[in-house]
Amino acid sequence: MAQRVSGKRYGQAIFELAQDQGAVEQWGQDMALVAQAFEDAEFGALLKHAGVSAEDKRRATEAVLGDIRPLVRNMVDLLVARGLVDAVLEACREYTEWQDRLEGRQRVEVTTAVPLGPEEVERITNFVAELIGREVVVTPRVDEEILGGLVIQIGDRLLDGSARARLNGLRERLNAGIR
Repeated sequence: MAQRVSGKRYGQAIFELAQDQGAVEQWGQDMALVAQAFEDAEFGALLKHAGVSAEDKRRATEAVLGDIRPLVRNMVDLLVARGLVDAVLEACREYTEWQDRLEGRQRVEVTTAVPLGPEEVERITNFVAELIGREVVVTPRVDEEILGGLVIQIGDRLLDGSARARLNGLRERLNAGIR
């Protein structure tokens, strides 16, 4: 059985190198560029395609990623050459988590049925920051299936104030009372 390689250790290693060089923020910007490129489905498919030579894949990453730091590029090239394209995004996420911990930040995903305006995002950001006592970076998401309200994902904690959750709770209470 093939063992899946985790990009987490690569992300942590790159973070530690950046920290040693006093360039966590700058390397974080490079890792964000890498993540943005690798989130593109067509680019990922090109890099995963068996018919594309290793040299063509290296040239493709060089063309797309431009002037990122050599050690970040080496990590990307190494993972792509080993056929571990999916591990690149995982390494980028891990780097971001380490950087957030260092800087006292918490990433939060807020899901609503309709897009949020800037003032609503700011209000939610302030509410969550006060709740957890840390700087917060909100990523808004739209999911019409929640019907209304909002769902806030803070790490492994979920605050579900959606209309769908309230309706499901009401349904359960009604069903429990009927039996």
